[in-house]
Amino acid sequence: MKDLWLQLKDKFLRPAEAESEQEGQESYVELDSTGQKEEKGKVVVRPFVMEEFEDIRQVLDVLREGTTVALINIKPLRDKDLVELKRAIAKLRKTCEAIDGDIAGVGEDYVVAVPYFARIHRNGGPVAAEEVETEARR
Repeated sequence: MKDLWLQLKDKFLRPAEAESEQEGQESYVELDSTGQKEEKGKVVVRPFVMEEFEDIRQVLDVLREGTTVALINIKPLRDKDLVELKRAIAKLRKTCEAIDGDIAGVGEDYVVAVPYFARIHRNGGPVAAEEVETEARR
């Protein structure tokens, strides 16, 4: 058994040793940085259209990533099914609470949801998530 391990070790080590001898003393890897953009620190404002309840999953996923502000058009779902809209808003509100984010209605047709690093400015004081649900019922 010991001979088997020694044979395997020799078999795997020889090619690596031979390559390093052929390359000389220094070996390096050249990276092509053209075409690659550094996206760290960037915040994305992304529009979404909610036509059915299942559309909320994509919004929740990007909010959990923590770099996307979601601007959600709820009009198609509101016109189609208010019960499903209320479920979607409730799920969105709970996720925003869990990630320490914020959510607010903008007009009658849009909801804005932001991750932990942002807060939504409200004229006339803070608007609770329950008020967003109330707007969704109308």
